[in-house]
Amino acid sequence: MTDWWNHLVDFHDYGQLLALVHNSLIAGAVLGLVGGLAGVVVAQRDLPFAVHGISELSFAGASVALLVGADVAAGSVVGSVLAAALIGVLGVRARERSSIIGVLMPFGLGLGVLALSLYQGRVANKFGLLTGQIVAVDSTRLGVLLGISAVVVVGLLVLWRPLVFAGVDPEVAEARGVPTRALSLAFMLLLGLAVALAVQVVGALLVLSLLVTPAAAAARVTASPLRMTLLSITFAVVSAVGGILLALGASVPISPYITTISFGIYLVCRVVGARRLRRGGGPRLVSPSRSLEPVGQRA
Repeated sequence: MTDWWNHLVDFHDYGQLLALVHNSLIAGAVLGLVGGLAGVVVAQRDLPFAVHGISELSFAGASVALLVGADVAAGSVVGSVLAAALIGVLGVRARERSSIIGVLMPFGLGLGVLALSLYQGRVANKFGLLTGQIVAVDSTRLGVLLGISAVVVVGLLVLWRPLVFAGVDPEVAEARGVPTRALSLAFMLLLGLAVALAVQVVGALLVLSLLVTPAAAAARVTASPLRMTLLSITFAVVSAVGGILLALGASVPISPYITTISFGIYLVCRVVGARRLRRGGGPRLVSPSRSLEPVGQRA
């Protein structure tokens, strides 16, 4: 028992190791911000399946890049954006979107497995694409990550109100002149970038822990859009940074730590939400169309 426990938790020389992952901690915090923010819209628009579908193409892009000796992060971004664009263009309706995702997922996973099977390099590189790993993030790579994250965050903030409106009541939003089709495509592209960033930390198989679980946990304890967003971001940052700190002294991938923290937060929020409902203090949903009206026009 001691042997496997030491593989999971080992704080020997932890101080020296911690100094080596300063950039990784910054990257984890930024990815938590991006994942928590995007996750709120993912939850409101019922797109967890899309996140998983995009991650499979992201994995394929990264695997092919690894095979041919190209930049793995760039390959991941290309795969994610391509998948997001296809889902956004071809999957306007929910039923069509599910079918497209169902077609893309096995193709992306199969292509990624093929590329990894042909790759003759280190086994750790293969495993890390699926389950995540702690890597030394140099200043150049951190700068690229921060730049892409800024694009995603700014894009989401600009589109936030119409996204929420169109996600909950698309027919009313379209009747009011909201360009729902273009809005959906724009969000899918932003989501593709967010998935590509998250895949680099938690791997393709467990990306939902940063882009779905924190928002789902926040939704259990509040219906306020602002509080849900802030809680989702907080939960995602705690999961990402906490996972890195715990995995630093271990010899297993980072993803089990991130997913365990994320799932633990979800369980706590679910219990808290259930108790509030039993006491009659559960949150009440507010119509997004009403929230978008000018204050002076509300009843």
